Amino acid sequence: MNDNTVAFIGAGNMARCVIAAMVNAGYPPANIIAANRSQPKLTALAADYGISTTLDNIEAVSKADIIVLAVKPQMMQGLCEKLLQSAPEIQEKLFVTLAAGIEVKRYEQWLGQVRLVRAMPNTPSLVGQGVTGLFPSRCSNYERAFVDHMFSGTGMNVWLEQEAQINHIIAVTGSSPAYFFYFMQSMQQVAEKLGFAPEQAKAMVAKTALGAATMALQSDESFALLRANVTSKGGTTHEAVTTFADQGLEKMVADAMYAAIKRAEEMAQQI
Repeated sequence: MNDNTVAFIGAGNMARCVIAAMVNAGYPPANIIAANRSQPKLTALAADYGISTTLDNIEAVSKADIIVLAVKPQMMQGLCEKLLQSAPEIQEKLFVTLAAGIEVKRYEQWLGQVRLVRAMPNTPSLVGQGVTGLFPSRCSNYERAFVDHMFSGTGMNVWLEQEAQINHIIAVTGSSPAYFFYFMQSMQQVAEKLGFAPEQAKAMVAKTALGAATMALQSDESFALLRANVTSKGGTTHEAVTTFADQGLEKMVADAMYAAIKRAEEMAQQI
């Protein structure tokens, strides 16, 4: 499967995450090409991962077996229509899109009845600890297997049965690194007020978060039971957790996640 040439159109953060994961997992850099409107991001990608780069989108797609659309949603229609106009043979290739909020039917309006996978990776993919939601349209079993292989270095792949689940996985995994960073930021701020140096406070919070996540992944127990196991009634942890509950943490988390889903649905309607 490493013989396929993969072209990334767009060289932003998410494209970098996927490229890094592919190369780190052993995908040949010679079989990856990135195209972008400006040179600096391409220069950095070539230096960091040894891939090919170009300022010409048409050159990139003409060399590719798989085309990864990694531009901002508001730029997608113009890009797709220009690609099809300049290189109609791309309709025979497999497309993978990293854009949030654009449904398959839109790509079919812009590109025709192409084979497509909507992919929603998250930023921990950069360190091989991500989760990627994948929804296929018109794809063969081989193409699904290739895309699974392509994202294997990002962490965990979740194949979705319904396209609407893309919006759900955005709330659960796509946006959620920011939730955890926000919580960790708040903890660090308190740690600093308690007298710890910023670097020390950050490291303490991050290491504890990593340890808790590792314990959860290695255990068959539920999050609720893991929490109960470290919460002695009447103790300090019990007091802290009770404060979270009394102030509505669960409702706050649910409201935030449904707000993310609602925004993803709104974006789909606006495009």
